Amino acid sequence: MMDMGLRTPAIELVAIDMDGTLLNPAHQLTPRVKEAIAQVRARGVRVVLASGRPVSGLAPFLDELGIHGEEDYCIACNGGLVQRLGDGHRVAEFPLSFDDFVYVERVARELGVHFQALDGRRLYTTNRDISHYTVVDSHLSHVPLSYRSVEDMDPAMSFIKLMMVDEPAVLDAAIARLPAELIERFAVLKSASFFLEVFDHRAGKGPGLRMLAHHLGLDRSQVMAIGDQENDLTMLQFAGTSVAMGNAVDVVKATALHETATNAEDGVALALERFVLRD
Repeated sequence: MMDMGLRTPAIELVAIDMDGTLLNPAHQLTPRVKEAIAQVRARGVRVVLASGRPVSGLAPFLDELGIHGEEDYCIACNGGLVQRLGDGHRVAEFPLSFDDFVYVERVARELGVHFQALDGRRLYTTNRDISHYTVVDSHLSHVPLSYRSVEDMDPAMSFIKLMMVDEPAVLDAAIARLPAELIERFAVLKSASFFLEVFDHRAGKGPGLRMLAHHLGLDRSQVMAIGDQENDLTMLQFAGTSVAMGNAVDVVKATALHETATNAEDGVALALERFVLRD
C-alpha cells in the first residue's frame, strides 16, 4: 500500500524482524540498511532485532550493527526470550517442559512431519533422516545440531521452542490435521513456509515487545515494528507504527499500517528514513 506519508509520534524504539526483513535474500546486511540503522541509533533511538532465531543466531548481525552495549536488547526465539545484551539479563522467558517436548514430538510423528527442539544452546531432532531445513536452521542460528531419540533426552531439560519442519505442501497438510489439544495448549504459527513454531501462549514477538517497552518505560505510540511473516503479526499489532515489507505475506500487509519496499530493495532503510530520519 506504500502509504508512508503520515506523521507519527516520536519513535524511541524500532523492532526489526531479521529473515526476510532486515537481511536481504542472501541473508546479508546491505550498506544502506547498516547506514540507516547507524543514523537511527545516533539519534538515541533503540534498535532491537526481533527474530525466531536464538540469541546465538542474532549475534553476528548484532555485532555487525554495533548493537551489543550494556543497554541494548534483543527479542529472540519469537519472543520466548527477551534479553539485555550487555549482561545477559533476561527481561522475560517462557520455557516449555519436557512433557511438552514429548507431546509435540509425538504429534509430529503421527502427522508424518519432521520435528526439532531448541533449548537455547543446542538444536535437537528426533528424526534419523534429518530434515535439510533443520540443518540449515542450525547453520543460520549458530547452534550445534544433535540427533537424539526421545528416550535419550534428559527429562530435566526445558525448551524455548518446538518446531514441526517439512516441505511446504507436507507441512500445510499436517497443519490442517493438528489436534485441538495442541492448538489449545500452545501458541502455534508459521515463521516460514517450511517452519511451524510451537511455543508458550504467553510468548510471541508482540508480547515480548510489549514487555520490553514496559521495561523501558515506553508507550506503544513510541514503538515501530517492521516484519514480513505471520510470526511478526503480534509485534506489528502492538507497535504504534507498523510497517510490512514489500515481500511480506498478505496477512502481514493487511495488518500493518504501512508498507515499504522488499528486502531486496533496502525496504528497512526506506522505512527508517521515512519514519525516524524524516527530519
